[in-house]
Amino acid sequence: MTSFAAHTTIDTADMPLSVAQLRIARDLHKAEAALDEALMRQATLLATMVGARRETGVAPFLGQDALMRLVKSQQAMVDAGGELARVHGRLSTIAVETCGGNDACPPAAVLAGDEMSDAAEAAAAQAA
Repeated sequence: MTSFAAHTTIDTADMPLSVAQLRIARDLHKAEAALDEALMRQATLLATMVGARRETGVAPFLGQDALMRLVKSQQAMVDAGGELARVHGRLSTIAVETCGGNDACPPAAVLAGDEMSDAAEAAAAQAA
């Protein structure tokens, strides 16, 4: 198994903006997919835990504390997804400013009252 550091070596030579943009887009999409995968696995675990409790005939609230912690963990993942969407939105704005952009901002990144989404909307309007 290769380490994370093996995939993140930094070359001190100048990198073209287009290469940097492609690398960031690739890694951003991988991070978004990993977050979705983690949420799906947690949802499966929650269903399995509740199903096991019901199907084994144990007390109705046995393991309730574990279920509550798992739900908190899921909420933290959903919150992290929102922050990652904001990162995506900001990076999309930067891409438009520096390279013309190549990646659409996810809808979740454009939230009412969010300063970053205002900048992303303005950049998208200028690009159109």
